[in-house]
Amino acid sequence: MYKILLSLICCVTLQAQNISAEQVEFEMLKNPKNQTEVSTRFYNVTVNSPYNVTAEDVINKAKKDRQTALAEYDGVVKKSEAEFQKKLKDHDVEVAKAKERYELESAEHKKLTLLERMTITDQGKGPKLVIPVTPTYYKPAPPVYQEPNLNNHVIVDNNVLASQIIIDGFSKEGSYLDVQLTISAVQFQDNAGQSFVNQPTTLIVKVNGQEKTNQKFFTEYKFLSSVPTNNINKSLEEKNHLKKVMTFVNQFLNDEFGYQSVKRTVKLDKVKNKGDYDDLEKAHIYVTTNLKKIQPADPVRTEAAFNGMQKGIDIWLSTLQKVEFKKDSKSAFNAKIGEYIYFNLIRLHLALGKKDVAEKYLNELQENLISIKLSYDEEQELKALENEIYKK
Repeated sequence: MYKILLSLICCVTLQAQNISAEQVEFEMLKNPKNQTEVSTRFYNVTVNSPYNVTAEDVINKAKKDRQTALAEYDGVVKKSEAEFQKKLKDHDVEVAKAKERYELESAEHKKLTLLERMTITDQGKGPKLVIPVTPTYYKPAPPVYQEPNLNNHVIVDNNVLASQIIIDGFSKEGSYLDVQLTISAVQFQDNAGQSFVNQPTTLIVKVNGQEKTNQKFFTEYKFLSSVPTNNINKSLEEKNHLKKVMTFVNQFLNDEFGYQSVKRTVKLDKVKNKGDYDDLEKAHIYVTTNLKKIQPADPVRTEAAFNGMQKGIDIWLSTLQKVEFKKDSKSAFNAKIGEYIYFNLIRLHLALGKKDVAEKYLNELQENLISIKLSYDEEQELKALENEIYKK
């Protein structure tokens, strides 16, 4: 009888150890540094910049440049002809010099003995008449119109730039949040054969009429290219830098004021065994299923998802009351079960942005660590969780 009971106890203990992990991906609403009431989330954007170019402007300029080149074409041809005549005269002078040099070398060569002349000739060092190549005239090709590559041009105006500012969770139907963005033209600078760039930008944000943000960005020159500025496509580089500025401003505004939907992943452990752990399996289903149901853009569905998730959390908490936190416990709900539940509670609340709740469960876990044997990997994860909780 004793052996049978011992076998049953060992079986239960092994079952409690049968724990696996699942990575759960979900979406969360990331709260900004400056929070506002839902009823006030309206914004307006005003942009001041030197940019006021349309695609038509770029095409018209290309056509105008071609007309200018056509008007100047005769002058370009005459200039090229004059330069060619000068090259011909210079060529005649060089030919005369070559002949004179040859005659002098020949005269000196004749003064040598026959043996000396034969030796020099065998070495290929005898006098040679080298006539410079006669220049060839190439008439400049007449100007041809080429459709400009619009991708290489900054084709925006202030209204277009303003439309590119999107603050998540807000709508452009009011001015509770008033954004004023001033962007200067790109400035290029050469330094030690390299190109640098800046584009001073000022951002002022007023919340309900009160100035909340007044900052300058991109004032310092930053490295752009390892070649001088006359070797870069300035129009394209300006376009790319302006895009960089707008991307930065958008992210800055959303971090400060926007309600962004962000994807997160959390690791949650689960017990595979049936029987004693059916409720824990049910808890896992409640939590993971409702995590995936969170919809940041739909507050009603999100609230329902959190309510469903709480059912799983409540099962975890009630199970903790059954756990025997003592070494060599033969209970189905031993320290290993308590460890996995606490780790889940800490991970979950950290992922949900609730550090204070995560810290509460961390403290409870630490009080029972004397009865829990952590593996090396579990110790490392616990340290990482502690760092995340205490990080400011």
